[in-house]
Amino acid sequence: MSEHTGQETTVYQDPGRPLEERVRDLIGRMTLQEKISQMVHDAPAIERLGVPAYNWWNECLHGVGRAGIATVFPQAIGMAATWNPELIHRMATAVSDEARAKHHEFARQGDRGIYKGLTFWTPNINIFRDPRWGRGQETYGEDPFLTARIGVAMVQGLQGDHPRYLKVAATAKHYAVHSGPEADRHHFDAQASPRDLAETYLPAFEALVREAKVEAVMGAYNRTNGEPCCASDTLLGEILRGEWEFDGHVVSDCWAIRDIFAHHKVVDTPEEAAALAVRAGCDLNCGETYVYLLGAIEQGLLAEADLDRALERLFRTRFRLGMFDPPERVPYARIPYKVNDCQAHRELALEVARQSLVLLKNADATLPLADVGRIAVIGPNADDPEVMLGNYNGTPSRSTTPLAGIRAAATARGIEVDYAQGCDLLEPDRSGFDEALALARQADVVIAVLGISQMVEGEEHPGKPWADRTEIDLPAVQEALLQALAEVGKPLVVVLLNGSALAVNWAAAHAQSILEAWYPGEEGGVAIAEALWGDYNPGGRLPVTFYTGVDQLPPFEQYDMRGFTYRYFEGEPLYPFGYGLSYTSFRYSDLRVTPRVRPGQTVNVTVRVENAGARAGDEVVQLYLSDDASAYPAPIRRLAGFERIHLAPGEARRVGFTLGRQEMLVHDDEGEPLLEPGTFTLAVGGGQPVLNGGAPYLTAQYELLV
Repeated sequence: MSEHTGQETTVYQDPGRPLEERVRDLIGRMTLQEKISQMVHDAPAIERLGVPAYNWWNECLHGVGRAGIATVFPQAIGMAATWNPELIHRMATAVSDEARAKHHEFARQGDRGIYKGLTFWTPNINIFRDPRWGRGQETYGEDPFLTARIGVAMVQGLQGDHPRYLKVAATAKHYAVHSGPEADRHHFDAQASPRDLAETYLPAFEALVREAKVEAVMGAYNRTNGEPCCASDTLLGEILRGEWEFDGHVVSDCWAIRDIFAHHKVVDTPEEAAALAVRAGCDLNCGETYVYLLGAIEQGLLAEADLDRALERLFRTRFRLGMFDPPERVPYARIPYKVNDCQAHRELALEVARQSLVLLKNADATLPLADVGRIAVIGPNADDPEVMLGNYNGTPSRSTTPLAGIRAAATARGIEVDYAQGCDLLEPDRSGFDEALALARQADVVIAVLGISQMVEGEEHPGKPWADRTEIDLPAVQEALLQALAEVGKPLVVVLLNGSALAVNWAAAHAQSILEAWYPGEEGGVAIAEALWGDYNPGGRLPVTFYTGVDQLPPFEQYDMRGFTYRYFEGEPLYPFGYGLSYTSFRYSDLRVTPRVRPGQTVNVTVRVENAGARAGDEVVQLYLSDDASAYPAPIRRLAGFERIHLAPGEARRVGFTLGRQEMLVHDDEGEPLLEPGTFTLAVGGGQPVLNGGAPYLTAQYELLV
């Protein structure tokens, strides 16, 4: 009996009954039409059963997006540049606090529309295979191991650790093998070998499923090896639900089910496309094609039991979010609205921005700034609040641009700051050069804030001509402005805002300093200023390779990994994956490695790291593994461990890593994992063992006996 109404409580309304029993009871009370209505993202209410309307579509890529004021953290690529999963876990916890607070406030107002729910289509863990891809800014970079570690931390922070309730439901996307071209994504067939699937495209998804227990997986638009990803028996059935034992729900990318018949042309009708996807295991359609499921059943293409299976997964998520329980039973429902955009979250956004900064060059110790009386800040990205945000962003209550951050820091030091935009981001007009050069001549140092923006890289969108890039150079007008500024003869500091690698070859050769800031979020300008003056010592590392140009890249449409990313690229990059400088120096010594192991045993690696400089700073200790004599094609090297540490001047710490079976595996031509006897080389240090500006590293070997 209900304690409030005196009426009998149904099984699904009783919080004391087992979850699966409640879910099945609710679904068993629905009509066929009602069941179908719940399988699209904008699910209507079923008033007779007390099921409220629910829109599954929500975003929190780097803060709650598209739902009013929220804390805006650095874009995902900047999060990856921190190389700090613990920090990203704290950030995700703050994001999910705001998400819960917003959801319950909207619900109190009767607003259950889009971007108001608790199912978030985050994170994007596709591998940033090629810097031309416009959505690479949404990812955690080009390496499967780094992507997995950041992704696991993100999901765990979002979903919480309550034994009964999800804080929010995270979604691993886009499954699988998706990284452009954007213009072709609705009909493109990404061909990937079994080995590349096993070693590059799937590991992060497996980690999020097995380790982070991610609640949802979103299928990609494209086909993979001929099968539409949202209706792939291989990806959804054999691998995801079979091999990995995923028990959450699968959602299509938006209108991707329509692509199955309209663009991929795998089937001829929407009924066939809907049936194909549901049978393969896609439970929820972001879009409208699943309204044709009634016709599909009438045509005998699937049975009502197929719908029940999908609905059980969907309602299991809603029940786990506490949507059918009294709010007082759900601890996350009590998060106060005042956490949204609070000071603590703003400070956390600043900390993530700080740790995302990567110092690429610092000739003659130009930075930190000292003995400066007048600064000229020049460039199209210096004072544009929008470029701070990247895509899939929320709306900050206020933000600090690089110019604002520099002005505040300079004023506190009695330093004058002049500003000129100099040029537009892309337009070739050079009429602003004269003003910029005049200010540069009277300055002691020139800070050029350049790069790209959402106007250059992003997601395919109807009516928008941009998405992917065809070149990766700095836009021509900005390159011309930079060269003109250098001719003035003043120290030249370049600050880059961008979501992907830039071939800043001229700046690398001629500017005194280069600071990579990505799309740094609402507090990015403060973090940049702190780094310029040395109030903060940059410690971020590149999560992607910076190439010298597209001539170093294979064709964009190629999904064979040969030639892509540091793991397979044999040339000399402009700046390698894992690279980053500091205002201090670090010394590595006493590398100890288990010399010989057998299957089932682990390789233990420890190294002593010392801050040998005069400033406190962060070092990212990186461990790379190379198979010296594999019988199968293997990466040149691959990241197998990392840890970001903070050391005071003169302080030393021993850092350790453990390599288990997973890290020792190679894959045969069929993608099957195996342990291969032989010698492996380890490199441990502040970067890869390549020509990367002198990052210290040590090498050792171990032998696997099989």
